[in-house]
Amino acid sequence: KGVSIRLACQTFAISETCYRYQAKSSAINEEIAEHLIRLTHNQRNWGFGLCFLYLRNVKGYRWNHKRVYRIYCDLELNLRIKPRKRIVRTKPEPLAVPATVNECWSMDFMHDQLSDGRSYRLFNVIDDFNREALAMDVDLSLPAERVVRALDQVIEWRGKPKVIRSDNGPEYIGATLTRWA
Repeated sequence: KGVSIRLACQTFAISETCYRYQAKSSAINEEIAEHLIRLTHNQRNWGFGLCFLYLRNVKGYRWNHKRVYRIYCDLELNLRIKPRKRIVRTKPEPLAVPATVNECWSMDFMHDQLSDGRSYRLFNVIDDFNREALAMDVDLSLPAERVVRALDQVIEWRGKPKVIRSDNGPEYIGATLTRWA
């Protein structure tokens, strides 16, 4: 718009050399690009970090990581971040409502934290027919022996259920609970 470059640079507080700078593509940049292309072709799952460490530590090149990364990005060699694969489930069956008492019980653990930071756990057993809480055990830790004792007490009081439903939590994979079941 009729303003000299010098005056425009002064107005925007940038140096004239910065404005006039043209990046020079050097032979070293082309060499880096060749190495990166070859590496990513042979090792498809290597990202920038592995490529750079290989060039630095195995090949012995002393190129600046910022320079190598700039060329790596210009070549569009960035690995895409793969989304986590989720297990595709079919539509879950609706939970069947039992017709009588002691037909199906559900048991699960819950946890929360006290105001002083200690966490506590709750073990719950519920009759699915009438949603009656059969057992509720609360403590700072609930080992498998306590769970077995609580289940035995409920069975002594109410009788055995046909089915006990639970999730696949780590609480239920212990040898003590498996032996009891």
